[in-house]
Amino acid sequence: MTISVSQLEEARRALEAPLFADVAGDTSVSFEFFPPKTPKMEEALWETVKTLEPFRPEFVSVTYGAGGSTRERTHATVARIQAETSMPAAAHLTCVEASKGEIDEIADAYWQAGVRHIVALRGDAPGADGFVPHSQGYTNAADLVAGLKRLHPFEISVAAYPECHPDSQGLAHDLDNLKRKIDAGATRGITQFFFQPETFFRFRDAAAAAGITAEMVPGIMPVTNFASIVKMSKLCGTEVPAWLGRLFDGLEDHATARQLIAATLAAELCRKLYAGDVRSLHFYTLNRAELSFAICHLLGLRAKAPVAAAVAA
Repeated sequence: MTISVSQLEEARRALEAPLFADVAGDTSVSFEFFPPKTPKMEEALWETVKTLEPFRPEFVSVTYGAGGSTRERTHATVARIQAETSMPAAAHLTCVEASKGEIDEIADAYWQAGVRHIVALRGDAPGADGFVPHSQGYTNAADLVAGLKRLHPFEISVAAYPECHPDSQGLAHDLDNLKRKIDAGATRGITQFFFQPETFFRFRDAAAAAGITAEMVPGIMPVTNFASIVKMSKLCGTEVPAWLGRLFDGLEDHATARQLIAATLAAELCRKLYAGDVRSLHFYTLNRAELSFAICHLLGLRAKAPVAAAVAA
């Protein structure tokens, strides 16, 4: 990994105490939500949205269930964020179990609702048989990106895997796939979550060496439930370091302690990424605001009065 003189100087500062003193607040952030299933969950989501809105994120994204299982709820959530908040909304779209015509119709409806940003994903099949392209659908994420760009001039984010996708044949295969998505018209890659900064730095260097010039944004997942994160990590190929398990050992009945440790670990990861010249972060919020809010504050960002609600171009 190549480190510049300025990065070495910043790394020296990062090792000084206190760790977060006088961080410049020059990081841009984005947040990911999932569509609510119940009225109570919807109320919690909108409380989270309103809490994080004053950080003026670059965008906020809303996930899309396997097989399109949350299609209507995703669309409703995205449309409401776009209409009622100042935050640019990004909708997740996948290739799973839908024809090109169906996906294009969904994308066009987003465009008509003022949504200009799509997170384009291959997606995971709802069953255990793995991904099989629809006979009349997009075959993969690069194909989907190209189709969306033909339809409208969307801003498009795509997934990036610093530790390789579970279906991948290896890092080189992963990088080739990522480059195809970028070359098809994607704006940036957003990484799967990871737990050690070196994981991202190695990936960033490998992507640059592969000729990928688009921005790679680290995805940050604060850990509040260790058993759940182990399960999620197995599904997406993320290594869970042994020290993480040791830190959460014995905290099953101590929710507040888990929250404090989760905030500390995620903030420290973000600070080390900042020392490595990372200035954009994407938070997987799980529809809860407190951890992302605390981390943003530690990074020098301050909540401000929201600007006027977004208006469709």
